[in-house]
Amino acid sequence: MKEEIRALEENETWTLETLPSGKKPISCKWVYRVKYSLDGSIQRYKARVVIRGDHQIAGFDVNETFAPVAKMTSVRIFLSVAVAKGWELHQMDVNNAFLHGDMNEEVYITVPPGFMVVSPNKVCRLRKSLYELRQAPRQWFAKLSSKLEEYGFAHSYADYSLFSYRKSDIFLGLLVYVDDIILAGKKSMCRF
Repeated sequence: MKEEIRALEENETWTLETLPSGKKPISCKWVYRVKYSLDGSIQRYKARVVIRGDHQIAGFDVNETFAPVAKMTSVRIFLSVAVAKGWELHQMDVNNAFLHGDMNEEVYITVPPGFMVVSPNKVCRLRKSLYELRQAPRQWFAKLSSKLEEYGFAHSYADYSLFSYRKSDIFLGLLVYVDDIILAGKKSMCRF
C-alpha cells in the first residue's frame, strides 16, 4: 500500500485540497491481489487504489467516456499486410496505462483509507486518471495520440486507433487496442 501511494504521489495523480462548495467527493477503496509465478509460488502482493466509478454522475464529474478501440478488421488487415511485406512485428501491453491520462474534468475523491492527512477536511483532486474512473480509457488514448502526433505519427481515416509514420523510406504502423499496442515496420526500423 505504501508503494502504491508513493507511486501515485510521484505521478502527481492528485493534489490535497479543501472540497469546494457544491462538489461531492467520490469514494475510493483498496483492491488487493496476489500475483503468482509460473511455478505457483507467490511472486508479490499487489495493492491498488480504485475509484468508485459507479458513483460518478454524468454531466457533474464525467462528461465523455468514449475511447477509440481498434476494429477487429483493422487488426486482421494490419497483421496480414505486415506478414505479406515481411515486416517485423512487436506487441506490448502498457503497464498502468490508465494512470497516465490527464484529467479535464474537476473530480474529487475521498482520501484513500489508511492514508495519513494533516487536515481531516481535505480531499484529493484528481490531476490524472485512476482505475475504474469512467473517463480513464478516453484520457489515456488522448494522451497517447497527442504524443504520437508530436513524434510525427498520423491517424488513419479508416480507423482512428491506427497510426502511421512515414519519412523518406521509413514506415511504421501502430495499432492501439485499449492498453495494448501492435507495432509493425521494416526490420531495420523496429529496433528499440
